[in-house]
Amino acid sequence: MPRFMSLVKMDESTVPAEGPSPEMMQRMGELIEEITKAGVMLDTAGLMPAEQGTRVHLNGGGISVTDGPFTETKEVVGGYAILQCKDMAEALEWSKRFLKAHGDDWTMTLEVREIQEG
Repeated sequence: MPRFMSLVKMDESTVPAEGPSPEMMQRMGELIEEITKAGVMLDTAGLMPAEQGTRVHLNGGGISVTDGPFTETKEVVGGYAILQCKDMAEALEWSKRFLKAHGDDWTMTLEVREIQEG
């Protein structure tokens, strides 16, 4: 069965200052429990803020290292999930449910891509 990576892209300036609400955390916990019991969730995690990240860049054979925050970037990867689904349609259905669990206070995009095997 194919695996899919769902990358959570978000503008960190739109994250509620108080962070996730208890209600959102409950909805998310219930969804993660359901998706895990269904045998779909292989791994998931949120990431620390971009200001704590570092980028390593290759350009023309030269390597550069830049510490966050990354002022030239509006959206950053805020988390990920690795799902094992029968097809892209199933991966998209779970992704839509993940977004809905956040409620109306969040602005984010999920990029869902099949993992290339072999």
